[in-house]
Amino acid sequence: MIKKLLHTRYRVHDLEKTVSFYKDVLGLKELRRHTSGRGSHLVFLKAPEGDEEIEICKFDQSGPVAVGPDLTHLAFEVDDLEKFVREAAAKGYPLSDGPHSTGNSKIAFIDAPEGYEIELIERATKS
Repeated sequence: MIKKLLHTRYRVHDLEKTVSFYKDVLGLKELRRHTSGRGSHLVFLKAPEGDEEIEICKFDQSGPVAVGPDLTHLAFEVDDLEKFVREAAAKGYPLSDGPHSTGNSKIAFIDAPEGYEIELIERATKS
């Protein structure tokens, strides 16, 4: 029986640019790197308060990376969406959509390197 989600993999062409985005723009922590038995270069990251990991994979033998529009995304909770948006834009990553209010939350999207989409969610604080 399945117990929990451990990680999600995204394959990329430019490993270092992508890892830099996840660390420097999103603030994720790099946990480990290694090369798999088949030759995939792997980097594992996670959000400061999360348990699940993100695996960034470079494996050129699989051919080019082609991420279709609206195929997949990762969603991260942020404390202050406006502050995050300003800081990400200053690092060269402006919003691709939003912000939008959705009931008691605000959401927005930015594009990570190679076309992967990142959703940002600021939940309303409870009074």
